[in-house]
Amino acid sequence: MIPKAAGIKFMRKSATVLVSTLLALALTQVARADDEGSHKPRIGDVHFKVECNAAAQARFNVAMAYYHSFQWQRAIATADDVLKADPTCGMAHWVKALATLDNSFAWPVTLSEKAMTEGPILLDAARKAGLKTQRERDYVDALEIFFKGLNNANYRERADAFEKAMAQLAQRNPEDSEATVLYALILSRNFDPTDKTYSNQLHAAKLLEPIFAREPNHPGVAHYLIHSYDYPPLAKSGIHAARKYAKIAPDAPHALHMPSHIFTLTGLWQESIDTNRRAAATADDSITHDGHHASDYMVYAHLQLGQDLAAQKVMEQEQARHGIDMLGVAYPYAAIPARIALERGAWQEAANLPLYSRDTYPWKKYPQAEAVNAFARGIGSAMSGEPAKANLEAKRLIELRDAAAAMKLNYWADQIDIQAEVVRGLAAFAQDKRDEGIAILRRAAEREDASAKNVVTPGAIVPAREMLATTLERDHKPADALAEFEKVLEQQPNRYRALAGAAQNAKRAGNEQKAVHYSEQLVELTKHADGPRSEIVEAKRILGR
Repeated sequence: MIPKAAGIKFMRKSATVLVSTLLALALTQVARADDEGSHKPRIGDVHFKVECNAAAQARFNVAMAYYHSFQWQRAIATADDVLKADPTCGMAHWVKALATLDNSFAWPVTLSEKAMTEGPILLDAARKAGLKTQRERDYVDALEIFFKGLNNANYRERADAFEKAMAQLAQRNPEDSEATVLYALILSRNFDPTDKTYSNQLHAAKLLEPIFAREPNHPGVAHYLIHSYDYPPLAKSGIHAARKYAKIAPDAPHALHMPSHIFTLTGLWQESIDTNRRAAATADDSITHDGHHASDYMVYAHLQLGQDLAAQKVMEQEQARHGIDMLGVAYPYAAIPARIALERGAWQEAANLPLYSRDTYPWKKYPQAEAVNAFARGIGSAMSGEPAKANLEAKRLIELRDAAAAMKLNYWADQIDIQAEVVRGLAAFAQDKRDEGIAILRRAAEREDASAKNVVTPGAIVPAREMLATTLERDHKPADALAEFEKVLEQQPNRYRALAGAAQNAKRAGNEQKAVHYSEQLVELTKHADGPRSEIVEAKRILGR
């Protein structure tokens, strides 16, 4: 359970919410029962040729379809069905080994010791059961590279070696689109966060687009195109795949959620809400984080539309969800209450968010999630005029950064360090060290812009550049603030606080045209807002309404 956020009075669970939750659970159980019976799951079409009997071949295709929508448990269970149909189908063991690696985009967090132990055993079983062609042996050999040398190579080195092996496999088998699809997956996964040419991602997309034209119902192709385009400058190119993927695999919760990565980056908030609502309703919380992950995206989208009551309702439903021990659950637990406070500019509320380390959830395993709480409290304290409290949270962030580094979570250690800089900058400004504070915030913004967001989150809890813009506004520099808010909007279109800040600072800077332009966008964006927001009132005032 998430601790209740201070400053927000949680409504009691209404009968409607309870009925909705029970209905969603019932529908999930029905779908699962159907899948286990005669109903063919709606998870798309995969044609992965293996040298096994016809019954095994049919089930193998289903196992791979599950894999491509990140349904690891079902992929493994279906691979067991393959072996029942044909015990000599060695590639079924390969599927199981592949699925144990979980979400490659979340490596190394998802690489459990159990998986790394079982993988080589499963690949040995594949060889013993029978690999009847060189192509099948190549698949097993390529995957084995990832499991080899565990004591001598870190996960990134093994991932790079796996990528090279898959590239060679795809080149040797140009007629095998499945090899190309898996190569594109690992290629996109192995991106360099500092490479703003997006070479890996665009190469993967170039490989996948022709296959998508030939196989428009392939779940993996649509899915990995979304991942390849899951970056602000590329996101518009992914809209076609995003709108198709949920239709390809409506029985897969991840397929219902994944399109919202693109919808979030392009500011298509209602589409994000709609697809995540379906994902949350179909997710099995006993084995996956999908429902929690979808809830975080829903809250983020509702808040951009000024729908505070809707966001709070999702948070209440999130409280009722079963929470398993994994990052994809820990992060939404911390992020959702933080977003609800910060996106509304409720600084005192953010400053008083509960200390999650006191809760029963195993937060020490997830410093990147616990850091969200410290970040929100730090921002809230600084913006409320309590720099001493903010600096305490900055110190806490440094401790969490060091914990992440000790766990070899280097990406997250860097992100937490950026969060600490934001809090330090805001605290310095609050202590009347204005130039110093702005300089620190500018450095944090540049660092954040040079990195890439992780797939576990729809976006930064608060963009560092947006806090820089807000601080410039407080320093009575509206033209400078406007320029920074516009930079935020280039990366995150239709972001509520950036639009509001741009409109207000354009007005103060005497740029009437931009003031009207951004005010019109904000009013249109929030036409279905469910509560009062001062920024909407101000935008309407600028427009003379």
